[in-house]
Amino acid sequence: MRVIFMGTPEFSVPVFTALKEAGHDIVAVYTRAPRPAGRGKALRKSPVHLAAERDGIAVLTPRTLRDADVQRRFSSHEADVAVVVAYGLLLPASILNAPAWGCLNLHGSALPRWRGAAPIQRAIMAGDSETAVQVMAMDEGLDTGAICQSETIPIPPDMTAGELHDLMSVRGAALMVRALEELAAGRLRFFPQSDQGITYAAKIEKSETRIDWTRPAEEVHNHVRGLSPFPGAWDMFELNGARVRVKVLRTVPDAPRTTDVANPVPGQVLDADLRIACGRGVLKILRVQRAGRGSMDTPEFIRGAGDLTGTIVGEG
Repeated sequence: MRVIFMGTPEFSVPVFTALKEAGHDIVAVYTRAPRPAGRGKALRKSPVHLAAERDGIAVLTPRTLRDADVQRRFSSHEADVAVVVAYGLLLPASILNAPAWGCLNLHGSALPRWRGAAPIQRAIMAGDSETAVQVMAMDEGLDTGAICQSETIPIPPDMTAGELHDLMSVRGAALMVRALEELAAGRLRFFPQSDQGITYAAKIEKSETRIDWTRPAEEVHNHVRGLSPFPGAWDMFELNGARVRVKVLRTVPDAPRTTDVANPVPGQVLDADLRIACGRGVLKILRVQRAGRGSMDTPEFIRGAGDLTGTIVGEG
């Protein structure tokens, strides 16, 4: 099939690669324009941009799809279908209707649960035990289109958002290839979403990344793994007499037991193993990252920080 591919981050690349390897003719790639990045603020092309250039495919980076000239050029590709995977721009009706079979979108949740920008993170932060990767026909609503392919994915209690992201990217690539095979054969069927169980996955804001130790340990655990590795849940630790920002990347709820701290308050370090009191229960920290440094397991962190028993995380 003649395919327009629309995507931007690393999550989109396996889908792009799978479609190309399946023999589809990718006639154009649309991605977000290069952005300043790094200390030098040099313009950096998106992962999809770089992948398309390596394969000699035309790359377009319009800043909006509402411009009439952009829409005319999009139509001129005479595509059978557009495949959209984490593109990052809104698609107006003229774009949605330009390909013969419209636009198919890969979404990382069991719709209608977690419509919106951050379905992977929100599912884990909410403690969901399973999710899905789905292919849907795009319309002008926010992830409201009919579903044509779906695969349920369990979420183990220790899985991070990064791990689920990588798994969904691979599973989603295979699912989209299957969808296009069915579409080409005239067998692809679409089913409307339920009007029950609708939830929204708002973009992760910086203001919600700091850890609230007054919450139950299980909720703090879900908050940490839902934001790991990026942007990362964090708090201020007392290290060598100074308050230092530390990201918490991996944790495990731990059973209460006798500690060196009597009547601990939420956020207080209970022992040298970096077990921390929560509003209810205890959380053991397994992996962290100090600002400007690489991530490390707790024993390595403690060797540099010393015994933090009795200190209170979050003050300052």
